[in-house]
Amino acid sequence: MRVKQFRDFVVWQRGMELAREIYRLTRSFPKEEVFGLSSQMKRAAVSIPSNIAEGHGRSTDRAFAVFLGHARGSLFELETQTELAESLGFLSKDDEKKVLSLCGEIGRMLHGLLNSMKEETRKQG
Repeated sequence: MRVKQFRDFVVWQRGMELAREIYRLTRSFPKEEVFGLSSQMKRAAVSIPSNIAEGHGRSTDRAFAVFLGHARGSLFELETQTELAESLGFLSKDDEKKVLSLCGEIGRMLHGLLNSMKEETRKQG
């Protein structure tokens, strides 16, 4: 199941795309949000591919699964923050929809990866 590099995971690649998109979108947030919602959204977005990368670097699939869970938690955090940003008028409905769509795709990938790891462990067990 091990891939050679974390960069080979499509879910990591999509996570990086999401982080870049969040950085682009939060540039237009009000200046008073630079240490508020904007900062939280960027941290959550960066945490998704970062946890995938860190988990892949761990020595066991079990440890990797823990970090994939952290990535999923950050993803849910970002979804919540995105909805809040739209409701406050910081994001357009279209931008919200784009971010939430990408979040949904990444969430499905994380779920699938976790399930495949569980299945592999069950077969070895």
